[in-house]
Amino acid sequence: MKDLDWNNLGFSYIKTDYRYIAYWKNGEWQKGELVTDNVLHISEGSTALHYGQQCFEGLKAYRCKDGSINLFRPDENAKRMQRSCQRLLMPEVSVEMFVDACKQVVKANEQWVGPYGSGATLYLRPFLIGVGDNIGVNTAPEYIFSIFVCPVGAYFKGGLKPTNFMVSNYDRAAPHGTGAAKVGGNYAASLYPGKKAKTQGYADCIYLDPTTHTKIEEVGSANFFGITKDNKFITPISPSILPSITKYSLLYLAKERFGMETIEGDIYINQLDQFSEAGACGTAAVITPIGGILNGDDFHVFYSETDVGPVTRQLYEELVGIQFGDKPAPEGWVVKVE
Repeated sequence: MKDLDWNNLGFSYIKTDYRYIAYWKNGEWQKGELVTDNVLHISEGSTALHYGQQCFEGLKAYRCKDGSINLFRPDENAKRMQRSCQRLLMPEVSVEMFVDACKQVVKANEQWVGPYGSGATLYLRPFLIGVGDNIGVNTAPEYIFSIFVCPVGAYFKGGLKPTNFMVSNYDRAAPHGTGAAKVGGNYAASLYPGKKAKTQGYADCIYLDPTTHTKIEEVGSANFFGITKDNKFITPISPSILPSITKYSLLYLAKERFGMETIEGDIYINQLDQFSEAGACGTAAVITPIGGILNGDDFHVFYSETDVGPVTRQLYEELVGIQFGDKPAPEGWVVKVE
């Protein structure tokens, strides 16, 4: 294992030993390989550079108590990348190729997977870009699929703590646009409103539906959920929301393991009083408890600005327990790297 300060890692790029790369040429994917070079050499006419023809994923590898390594639902990341590729007219990577590539790159960088109990994980960033000589607004003649990895620390320094967010007047995605695809343009567009929120002392934005600006869609780059006062788990539904694998995992656990009623439906920004707890969920943090939301001049506090609600904590501990192999996983959720 690498000599790192595993208990104090942040979430930043660290060059590791190997990355996986495969090329699509002449209508098919070539055999992928592991390489040591972390610099891509691509044509200046690449569609990824000019027309945003690219997508990416994010998932983690976890060190278990027995020393083995878990991947969490990589097949779902593969399927989501396929949907992003369909939206941007890029060649799909098969689920088998995607999962095998993840296994290869984690195995090759095994020394970069943090020790059990440190909170550190190995973050995987698969991405697919359009490359090759091009200038017109067309699909690319060639493509690159690659995965690199970085060791990252526990997202919460000092433990699970609530953070505050503010409603943005900006839209994250257009109606019938690319909101449900994990493409870089969505994130580029969020940088400015996100910075505005942070300069006002908030963690990030709450984005409302772009048509009516009355319903919650996403929290920064994460999905929103609320726990109602009668113990229902509710999360927004919209064709513009990125379908979070973490969110759908929490929906399953809330229903199947904790007997909660689960709902994907509209969450109106003026009806926050129905919730006793709220959170944002995604790969990086699993769950970010939401202390309060500023909407115009109104600041609504959920459970507490300082303490985590009991249901949020229960869901967090159950999911993290599954990821690190401490709790039984539903069938197919965990893939061992061997």
